[in-house]
Formats: sequence, C-alpha cells, structure tokens
Amino acid sequence: MRTLLNIIWLIFAGFWLFIGYMLVGVVLCVLIITIPWGIASFRIGLYSLWPFGREVVAKPTAGVGAFVGNVVWVILAGWWLAIAHIVSGIALCITIIGIPMGIADFKLVPVSLMPLGKEIVSTRGGAFDKTLTSR
Repeated sequence: MRTLLNIIWLIFAGFWLFIGYMLVGVVLCVLIITIPWGIASFRIGLYSLWPFGREVVAKPTAGVGAFVGNVVWVILAGWWLAIAHIVSGIALCITIIGIPMGIADFKLVPVSLMPLGKEIVSTRGGAFDKTLTSR
C-alpha cells in the first residue's frame, strides 16, 4: 500500500515539491554561509519525494542552535515552501483518492517551516531501515 501511495504521490505532488526544495537548496548552497540550510532543504526534498513509510521525528540533541537556524530558515525559504504544501494539499483533498496524500502534505507543513533539529526515520523498523536516518 505504501508503494502505491508513494507512486501516486510522486506523480501528483512529490515531484513538484521535490523540485522546489532542490531549487531552494541550490540557491542556499550558492550563498555559502547558508549551506546548512541548503543541506536541510535537500534532505526534506528527498523526504517529500517519497514520504510514505518514513516519518520525521525531533532529534534529541537539537538545541537553541536549531531553533535560531529555523527562524532564519522561515525567513529565507520556509514560508513559501509551507504555502506550496498547503496549496497542493488542498488540491489533493478535492478527490476522495487524494485525501490520504493531502493529509500527508499537511503533515509536511511543520517540517517545511522548521527542518533543523529533525531527522527522517523509517516506520518499518528493520535493521537496514535504521540506516535511513539523516543528520
């Protein structure tokens, strides 16, 4: 079921959101001082490409630096990425089959606003899946 949802997600929303995150990541990496935010954009972009079967959890080691970084992120790129998630979530919820994907899109809004201090983990729980966590 996850694979089917991911394929439908990829076609209708995931690819376009991925492109948005990659563009933001490239711009932030070009500016050199904002490379940590660019890396976070790449990480969340890959998650937005194939979200079912993975989830975002708070990193226990995140502190004040992550909070300050998230404030800068919201100013630089987070607000318009969150708007993109809201718009695509509403569009997906128009059809019955798109409702689960629209809900997944709305779940990405907090992560698009505050990506630092979070990590992406698999919900499957196997030994291999523990290597999917990102920094």
